[in-house]
Amino acid sequence: MNLNPGEVLNPVFHFLDDAIADYGVYLYIALVWLCVIVIAWIFSGGLRRKIRHQPHITSSIGIVILPPTRQPPPTPPIIMHELDPSRDDDDG
Repeated sequence: MNLNPGEVLNPVFHFLDDAIADYGVYLYIALVWLCVIVIAWIFSGGLRRKIRHQPHITSSIGIVILPPTRQPPPTPPIIMHELDPSRDDDDG
């Protein structure tokens, strides 16, 4: 008995080679449609676990927009007067 993987799988490889050579286009079309069906099944929730006897709970994401807080009124600007030393009020 020969347990060499290459020798054991030769009939399988020959079958696949012949099937692809004869029916490759049809296999391709069938696999493309099968992939479309599987993707639709996954998007519709096919991979989610079904939990029995649990209430159906829906949740959603809420966006809360807070109005801006009141800012204190601006402080009045500080006005500084520079004294001109050449001008004396005492000379008057």
